Amino acid sequence: MISNKTLLSVGKFDLKLQHLLVIGILSLSFSISFLVRSQAADYGWELNEFDPFFNYRATQYIVDNGITAYFDWNDDHSWYPHGRDVSQTSQVALHMIAAYTYWIFGGGMDLYDFTILFPVIFGSLSVIVIFALVRVIGGTTAGLFSALFFSVSLPIILRGTIGWFKSEPLGLFLGILATYFFLSGINSKNKKISIIKLIIAGITVPLAISAWGGSQFFIIPLGVFFLTLPFLRSDHKFIIWAIPLFTSVVIITSLAFERVTTFIFGLGGIVLIFPTIFLIVCIFIQHKSSEIKKTRNGLLFLAIILIFIMFIFIINSSTHFLPLPSFRYLNAIYPLLTTANPLTDSVSEHATTNIEQSFFFHSILMIFAALGIWLLLRNNQIKNSIYLKNDMISFSLIIGLFGIYISSAFIRLELFASLSLIILSSLGLSLLVKEIFNSTERKNFKNSLFKYFFLLGIIILLLIPLSFPTNSNWITSAKMPPTIFNGGSIYPVSTNDWTESMDWIKNNTPKDAVIASWWDYGYWISTLGERATINDNSTLIDHIIKNVAQMFSSSPEDGWKMLQDMQADYVVVFVSGERLNIDYNEQPLYILQGGGDESKKSWFMHIAGVPLAQYLESDGITGTNYFWNNTLLGKMFPFTVIEYLNLQTNQESETYQPGFIPIYVKDIKYPSDSNGPLKLVHASPSFNGEKGQPLIGVFVYQVNKDFVSLK
Repeated sequence: MISNKTLLSVGKFDLKLQHLLVIGILSLSFSISFLVRSQAADYGWELNEFDPFFNYRATQYIVDNGITAYFDWNDDHSWYPHGRDVSQTSQVALHMIAAYTYWIFGGGMDLYDFTILFPVIFGSLSVIVIFALVRVIGGTTAGLFSALFFSVSLPIILRGTIGWFKSEPLGLFLGILATYFFLSGINSKNKKISIIKLIIAGITVPLAISAWGGSQFFIIPLGVFFLTLPFLRSDHKFIIWAIPLFTSVVIITSLAFERVTTFIFGLGGIVLIFPTIFLIVCIFIQHKSSEIKKTRNGLLFLAIILIFIMFIFIINSSTHFLPLPSFRYLNAIYPLLTTANPLTDSVSEHATTNIEQSFFFHSILMIFAALGIWLLLRNNQIKNSIYLKNDMISFSLIIGLFGIYISSAFIRLELFASLSLIILSSLGLSLLVKEIFNSTERKNFKNSLFKYFFLLGIIILLLIPLSFPTNSNWITSAKMPPTIFNGGSIYPVSTNDWTESMDWIKNNTPKDAVIASWWDYGYWISTLGERATINDNSTLIDHIIKNVAQMFSSSPEDGWKMLQDMQADYVVVFVSGERLNIDYNEQPLYILQGGGDESKKSWFMHIAGVPLAQYLESDGITGTNYFWNNTLLGKMFPFTVIEYLNLQTNQESETYQPGFIPIYVKDIKYPSDSNGPLKLVHASPSFNGEKGQPLIGVFVYQVNKDFVSLK
């Protein structure tokens, strides 16, 4: 084979053409991933979304004050006046690894710029670790396929674009890395190497969970995999100490992290510890059984254990003697679980994935994954193909099926479905390609031509989701402006409304000022505005968020009293919409349904627990006259409805009718010289934008301490 030709020898290592091919494809995968993830930089150089701003501030605290100070830090800019124990409530590994890599590789770069690049680098480096993982399972060809698939996977890229200094890029990298070291360790023929790899895997698992709670996903297939090992592996003397070694290192390392220790004594720990105990006892039972009965006895013991675990879960559902994870983790385990908590439901990434979205995210990978499952199940019947060990087939099927199952809970978890489909697709294509190209029956020119046309067909199928539709394929869909530029609105624009408003707060309010807002914007205010916030994106104290929702939903007088009780000095609201191309009596006209607080107000009402029909029209979006005239939020929106319009028929109405949308004009109810409960002290630039331009309106109100309530 030409690919086996030695190009260069260095000591005992022979550099071959196939090594250059592997390096070339991995370099290509890294480059593709880096470029696709970096598209948002075209809009501007900022952190993306909300959580990254807190993560940046936490990392900055480590850089400025050191590790010891970080673990003693109670952040007084969060959840005023309670504060926040950062190390107890944060992704510690993310902050520490970012700080250490900055110290090593920063090279004088500003930390803010470094954290913008951080997710792109680790997200792109993940193509190498997924290659290593899949290579252990199914060989080099499968590993190379997985690296290419990973580099363009939309669900994974969307959770790791430039500026996405959140948990997923690092957590996914470490989770895959830990799984690689574990599988490589139990497959190594050198026991000393096995011990080293299993220890590294055991240390990396808690790091992954500390960086991102979602990394607990990797525990589930590993735990189930442990249950299969006594039946799939004959080297019982090895696995009876190798698996406990791994589990012990995971537990011991977890004790070093405040948040991860709850994993040990919770359901996550059970998923790892109980299968390890089962493996030891099952091997002992099989060893004491006859050759004929050892499999039967092992399976009987497994059945008893599964019944016992089900019994534990049933008892725990009523007694709660074991700590339960948060709802989102329970929802991942049981996707049909529902919640009566509107705060949980209001988070967009907790929305349930539908079939259309799943197909768009994965499309052709679904087909190749199904092919992969079929070929893995009949692997031993494939002649002249690479032989996959039964335990590796078992693991690939387990992680594949669990990833697909868990992703059905909500849209954020689609990256696990993508990871599973990548593994199964890569193995399937690898087996198929090897079967066709290694066939001894196809030696003539016609059959050789068929092989190359077959490869061309696969390439075309893979290129389709990357190219079509033109404006919404896997590549173009990953290009969105950083949230700070459009406020998370529906408009793909880049404005300075939020950055300018945060700069105004920083330079024009007292340093001890306390800012109230909806929880979405808390991290921006505390990081960019450098002021204390009533609540923020961590959603640590639900009742405070409910209080803020009730404050917005209350009458102006009652809302003012609540702001006084919260010790708030300023209130921020965000309104998104679009200025129309026509004016009315020289007054600008607006449509306000762009994704700001005007669109979120229904969630405010849900969380506040008020009767929606009193505040919202039958469409669940449009505010009633009561909302506009009798709530503090309605008074804070500097707009008034002038008429209602049916865009389909151009009919106008003075009152709301189904199918009609409100048209607004400017109307500042609490100007800067107001004697009311609030004073508008700042409006962001797009409030005075041109015709046809999006409105990304950030409005800062000062709480009028001298207001005298008539109640």
